[in-house]
Amino acid sequence: MVAGAAETILHQRSETDIESTELRDFSRTVADIDWLLVILVLLYHVFKGSDEDNTVAIYFGLIAFTAVIIAFHYLNFVRKPGRWLLATETWLMIVFITWVLYHTGRLDSPLLNLYLLPIVTSALTLGQMVTLLQVGLIGACYMFLGHATDASFFSIITAGNFAADLAPMLLVAYITTMLSQDILNAMAKIKLISETDELTGIYNVRAFNSITERELALAVRHRRILSILMIDSDNLKRVNDSHGHEAGDQLIKHIVKCIRTELRSTDVVARYGGDEFMCLLPETGSATVAQVGERIRRRVADTPFSAGNAVVPNTVSIGIATHPEHGSKLEVLAKNSDRALYMSKAQGKNRVTVFSPS
Repeated sequence: MVAGAAETILHQRSETDIESTELRDFSRTVADIDWLLVILVLLYHVFKGSDEDNTVAIYFGLIAFTAVIIAFHYLNFVRKPGRWLLATETWLMIVFITWVLYHTGRLDSPLLNLYLLPIVTSALTLGQMVTLLQVGLIGACYMFLGHATDASFFSIITAGNFAADLAPMLLVAYITTMLSQDILNAMAKIKLISETDELTGIYNVRAFNSITERELALAVRHRRILSILMIDSDNLKRVNDSHGHEAGDQLIKHIVKCIRTELRSTDVVARYGGDEFMCLLPETGSATVAQVGERIRRRVADTPFSAGNAVVPNTVSIGIATHPEHGSKLEVLAKNSDRALYMSKAQGKNRVTVFSPS
C-alpha cells in the first residue's frame, strides 16, 4: 500500500511550493508583457500617430491600463493571486488593445498585431484551452472592429478571409503552447531526477534535507513533534565482497522495500549514503518511532535475501532522534540519530537505539 509513498509525497509535499513559485514567475512575466504593451502604444502614438487618432481616448486607456498593472502587481490588490488572475489580466489586455485599435484606425491600425501579446502570455501561463478561448475573444473583437469600420462588414466578409486573418494568431497560440508544455515537462523531469536516488527511486539527500527543514519549521511553529531514523545495513560490505556489487545493489533495494512496507504514506524515506537511509516521521514521538524502528528491524531480519543461489543473512542497525527532545535543527537531529546508530553498531548491530545525551 505504501510502496509508492516516496514518489507520491514528492508531488504532494512540493505541489504547493511549485505552484506558488510558478505563479510568482508567471506574474512577473505578465507584468513585463503589460509594460511592453504600454510602451509600444506610447511609441506608436509619439512617432507614428496620425491626426485621425483620438489622443484623449488613447491616453485615457493608457492611464487606466497602467493603474491595473500597478494594482495587480505592486499594491497587493489581490492577496492570494492564482491563475484566474492571470487569465483576467490577459482579458484586460485584449480589452485595452481593442480600445486602442478602435481609436487608431480599427482594422487598418498598425497596432493590430498587438493581439499577439495576450496570446503569447496566455500560451505561456494558462495552457491550450484558455489560449483558444482568448483567440475566440480576439476573433469577436476583430468582428466588432470590422463592423465599427463598415456597417456592411458582416455581409462582405467571407469565412475564408476571416480565417486567413486569424490563422497567424492560431499558429502562434499553438506553437507557443506546445513549446511551453515541452519546457514544463522537461523541468518536471529534471526536478524529479535531481530529487530521487537513481538506484532505489526514493528521495536523495538533497530532497530529504529540504523536506525535513520545512517539516521542522512547521513543527517548531506549531509545537509538534517529529522523529528521524537513521538506518544502516549491517551486511552490505560482506555481500559486495562475496557476491559482487550487483548483489549489493539488490540488497539495497531489498532493504528499501522492507523499510517502506513499515512506514505510513505521510512518512518520508531517503537514501542518505551508500548503505545508509533516513526516515522522517512527522508527529511521532520517540516511544512510537522506536516501535516503528523495531518493526523495520524485524522486517529486514525476517525477510530472506538471496544472492545467487545463497540465502544471505541480512540485518540493519537503527538510530533515532526526536524533535524537540533531541534537537530542533536538522543538523542536530541528524548528528544525534547518527550517534544512536553508532551505539546500535557498538552493541552488536541488529538493534534499535533511541538517542540519549548520556
